[in-house]
Amino acid sequence: MDLSPRQAEFADAALRLVARDGLSAVTFRSLAAEAGMSLGAVQKAFPSKEQLLRAMFGRLRETASLPALGEPGRPTLRDWFVALMVTVLPLDAPRRAAELQGAAFVERAPFDAEIGMAVAASDQELRAAFASLVRRAQAEAEVPASIDPDATAWAVLAFMQGMASQLTYDPVAEEAVRDQCRLIVDALLHGSQAGEHDEPASP
Repeated sequence: MDLSPRQAEFADAALRLVARDGLSAVTFRSLAAEAGMSLGAVQKAFPSKEQLLRAMFGRLRETASLPALGEPGRPTLRDWFVALMVTVLPLDAPRRAAELQGAAFVERAPFDAEIGMAVAASDQELRAAFASLVRRAQAEAEVPASIDPDATAWAVLAFMQGMASQLTYDPVAEEAVRDQCRLIVDALLHGSQAGEHDEPASP
């Protein structure tokens, strides 16, 4: 939906409330206080709570994008996946806020068809991009041909989303997160080969 500057200002203020106190904290009255405006101004901008939520979701989608990490899949797919994970996971205040905002709408998705379709489409786009990178890495002999690109893409995204959720309430140091990401990516891209050098072979 197209927003006026005032509507965008209110939507951004509402997203700040979500990051701080959750979606349930967003009311016309709390939004007016957050934005430093009158209750009437909020109600004039958004006649219904549903319109406000749509505006918030639209603003969130405008600002949510994968970071620029150079050419996708380079220098190796393993290194790129690990760098992507560490860059997007909520390891600082801005990324934690973005994760909490996104999670609020993912929680709403099963009960709102429009939001559900948008979230699903975003996931499908990411999985398709990841699978394409796996196939290229296979063609370049970086990843074994036995690895299923589509299943790997599902697993990568599921791990990222799951760890992002956990980190919002159970923070972990970045280096520990990086180590865990390396372990998962190695296992996904090389299957049983991951970690086989960690233990000596049996005599």
